Amino acid sequence: MTIPLKTLISQGANKVAGDCRNAMSVMKREGPSGIQFWFIALAIGISAGSVAVLFRLGIIWLQSTLYGSEDIRMLHSFAASLSWYHILVIPIIGGLIVGLILDRFTNDGRVRSVAEVIEGSALNEGRVEVRAGVASALASMITLSTGGSSGREGPVVHLAAVISTGMSRFIKADGITGRDLLGCAVAAAVSASFNAPIAGALFALEVVLRHFAVHAFAPIVIASVAGTVINRLVFGDIAEFGLPIQNMLAFYVELPAFLLLGAVCGLISVVLMRAIFWADDVGTFIQDGLRLPRFVRPAVAGALLGGLAIFYPHIIGVGYETTSAALTGELLLHDAIVFVCLKVVAVAITIGGRMGGGVFSPSLMVGALTGLAFGIIATGIFPGASGSATLYALAGMGAVAAAVLGAPISTTLIVFELTGDWQTGLAVMVAVSLSSAISSRLVDRSYFLTQLERRNVHVAAGPQAYLLTKFRVANIMRDMDHKRAAPEDQCWELIGEGVYIDGNATLEQAMPIFEAANQPFIPVVTLGGEADAPELWGALFQVDALKAMNKALAETAAEEHS
Repeated sequence: MTIPLKTLISQGANKVAGDCRNAMSVMKREGPSGIQFWFIALAIGISAGSVAVLFRLGIIWLQSTLYGSEDIRMLHSFAASLSWYHILVIPIIGGLIVGLILDRFTNDGRVRSVAEVIEGSALNEGRVEVRAGVASALASMITLSTGGSSGREGPVVHLAAVISTGMSRFIKADGITGRDLLGCAVAAAVSASFNAPIAGALFALEVVLRHFAVHAFAPIVIASVAGTVINRLVFGDIAEFGLPIQNMLAFYVELPAFLLLGAVCGLISVVLMRAIFWADDVGTFIQDGLRLPRFVRPAVAGALLGGLAIFYPHIIGVGYETTSAALTGELLLHDAIVFVCLKVVAVAITIGGRMGGGVFSPSLMVGALTGLAFGIIATGIFPGASGSATLYALAGMGAVAAAVLGAPISTTLIVFELTGDWQTGLAVMVAVSLSSAISSRLVDRSYFLTQLERRNVHVAAGPQAYLLTKFRVANIMRDMDHKRAAPEDQCWELIGEGVYIDGNATLEQAMPIFEAANQPFIPVVTLGGEADAPELWGALFQVDALKAMNKALAETAAEEHS
């Protein structure tokens, strides 16, 4: 008997649907296989790339609407023709809206950015905050569209991490899989933001995952390429910045000059980072002293930015017009020096004022201006043994950005891919290497890791430091019913001497107590009020703490070398 075609199609569709459900069930239960993971990486790459492009298009639309400019790459030139009150009011309104968003959807009024993604990779199995992340992206888009002097890469990276977090939760990914998915999302976001597929992949490995494990390389590259394709479908295959001439080193005699430029850029990058942290501390001091609501702080920062932009509209937004002018040598020495100082102040106000955005694009602008100023001086002193001042601008752009991000490899490649100039790699690498070496000793390796260190998250020191915070004492201790429990009388004796620890503490607090007390175990208690005696839970043995730590270090080493 012949089966009708409609029935065959229906049976086939039901079988495919059933197979997909079974495959999804297996994947959620046992984790994705290698091939499955590559397809997931591709999907995340497309999603993260699309989000990055939409974020950029949103900024273009909103910025052009508010300022009336048809070409936002020429924004500051157009803004210079606007009335002063127009330039002043827009950042104030933008700051107020940003403050209300962050006050409503975050617990601390801070924008989530790359630092939180690094923390999620190290301490939270590749997961980040979803609600606060989406709110931060919206706040940052408004900041960048209303005169905020920051970059778009930070919020885009965190927004991509929100996508990978959703996938990790859906498939119940373990720590390694979750971090790999996070790396895929970050790579695609960076690639789509800057049309830089090589640098996007290496940025995810170097900055976020902080290792170059072979198992993570293929899926991250797949996602990075997917993000780049999305960018090129929308914006075309063009470099972000154009260079006017072919830069050539003058018989390598300029290399010592680029070493000196690297040292100068390293110091400038430290000034930029410390200015941001200083502004944040001052803003917090004033906010607490005057008891200002959290949502007012970004509006005050917007007022300061607007007032500065009335006289110097170059600080508005990402600053690509000024960066391009530096790379093409269209600025004078005086202009380059003044704009460096103004940009550092504007970035400190924007980020210290909790308005949002990232630091990568500002560091490119500061670096290009610093390099141009250095190049004008160097070529003026040695005109017969030097090339173009624009070559110094290119090297300075990479040197400051690499020092701020703590990513010399990926930043060097981003500079190449942004400009399309691969002939000056030696000069850029020399400047980047010395800049990174100097700045990493004056801060905690990078802007992002210093951010975390200021919050007592010790990622910069490596796994041996931050892994301690992942273990709660209550999960490792032996309770009083354990067959090898600590003697109760000795526990109370130690408690009387002040040697004990709360059960909700972590090994980070426990290890110094072991070292100071020189005891094989520490009583674990629940602390009540001042008049209440502590309740004895059990004891934390040093050998158990060391075993847990050793296992975590071994798993970390296995992941990094797999």
